[in-house]
Amino acid sequence: MLAAFDDWEETDWEHSVGGTHILAEEAGTVVAHAAVVARTIEVDGRPFATGYVEAVATAPDRQGEGHGTRVMERAGALIRADHELGVLGTDAFHFYERLGWERWRGTTYVRRAGGLERTPEDDDALMLLRTGPSKRIALDGSIACQERSGDDW
Repeated sequence: MLAAFDDWEETDWEHSVGGTHILAEEAGTVVAHAAVVARTIEVDGRPFATGYVEAVATAPDRQGEGHGTRVMERAGALIRADHELGVLGTDAFHFYERLGWERWRGTTYVRRAGGLERTPEDDDALMLLRTGPSKRIALDGSIACQERSGDDW
């Protein structure tokens, strides 16, 4: 599965540990993967119990066969059942939009020990799955995550 990533780092794996891993398998071989990890994400200052999607990948020789769609449909169902909001970072907007995800149009921040720090490089890289209590949040406000090793978002 690592072949599906062009910039995989050890912290990327660490970010997916502790989450719920969703696998697509054929003949005992994993062909697609996604993880849903619990995080608290604040939107306009309000915290949401969030299912944050990490490590989405389909084996390069199996792309275009629907495996990624299947794992993300399951991830979406898990988020809708167990979380108040779904968030993921991507540049593959079209893939996720057809599954109900929406592009974030607002500003991004990371909550560090010293307070909020602006992360403009992430402004155009997030998508949200609004569900339950997050259904009515605006997509053009401010969003913040807690800092972590590697990429915060």
